[in-house]
Amino acid sequence: MTFSTVGIEEGQELAPLGFGPITMTDIVRYQGASGDMNPMHHDDEMACVAGYPAAFSVGMLGAGYLAAYCTDLFGTRSVRRFRTRFRKVVYRGEVLTARAVVRSIRGSGGDARIELGLELIDSTGAVVIDGSAEFLLRAVNNTDAKNDSE
Repeated sequence: MTFSTVGIEEGQELAPLGFGPITMTDIVRYQGASGDMNPMHHDDEMACVAGYPAAFSVGMLGAGYLAAYCTDLFGTRSVRRFRTRFRKVVYRGEVLTARAVVRSIRGSGGDARIELGLELIDSTGAVVIDGSAEFLLRAVNNTDAKNDSE
């Protein structure tokens, strides 16, 4: 797949993408796939004993939502770096929104690297995960575009 940096500028906010509402099924399915069966994520009683109001989502589930958001935009082959930091616990019923801003575009010739600042926010606007990602993009020129259409 060929990408173009045309239309992407530093400082640009990319279109957001929503996820949720988060369900117990989402959480348990992620736990099964990841092998992380910590009961704090699916056992309300245990979470309450530990001082939480209820069981809460797995942080890596939110990181996965951010990763899916990014790869939907730029593809899986272009990923060069992806980092996240967990900032807030997420409970069932929450609707999350992935957002990105273009921090930088570097490169010339056929390759460009784009760096994004990432946030996953909850329905109150609080950041639950922040991070960054970098992608390698191929510039499209007229010759490439003509050859791709043949």
